[in-house]
Amino acid sequence: MNTVRQKQTVKPNYAFVDAQNLHLGAKEAGLELDYRRFRVYLKEKYRVGKAYLFIGFMPANRDLYEDLQENGFILKFKPVIVPNDGRKPKGDVDADVAFSIMRYYKEYDKAVIVTSDGDFDTVVKYLNKKDKLAAVISPNRAKCSALLKIAAKDKMQYLEDLYGKVSKRKTVQGENEKAPPGD
Repeated sequence: MNTVRQKQTVKPNYAFVDAQNLHLGAKEAGLELDYRRFRVYLKEKYRVGKAYLFIGFMPANRDLYEDLQENGFILKFKPVIVPNDGRKPKGDVDADVAFSIMRYYKEYDKAVIVTSDGDFDTVVKYLNKKDKLAAVISPNRAKCSALLKIAAKDKMQYLEDLYGKVSKRKTVQGENEKAPPGD
């Protein structure tokens, strides 16, 4: 009796990144994030095939968007609302992130979610229950929601703990850096 072995394909993991939460959280934690190194980390540590980065669109940031795409992120844009009362521009992406996590659910093996926001506790609990959560990476331990920590359980990770792996490398004057004008 011949048995035909079916080739079993392993689905890749996907990352879902709240860009503003990542940027502000890293900045507040004193980390200068290197997006290229962060993308490599996601690929090597978590087998992330696709890394969706949800970000508010502002025409002045086109160079940033190109850099992010060149570093391997798939950008999902949200229109930015610029209030007339002096408040900072806002591009709320939380619903888009949660929707995409569920929209692509059957395409990935496990999800990596990058946020500190407690609004994601329900989707994180669900993914954990279904064994579809690889990790939640919080950009800032001090600002991470208690609800998110509870939902992620042992899959919680903090960007500060990855400092040497995902931060920009400091250069010594004369190496990879030009002296300031006039010196």
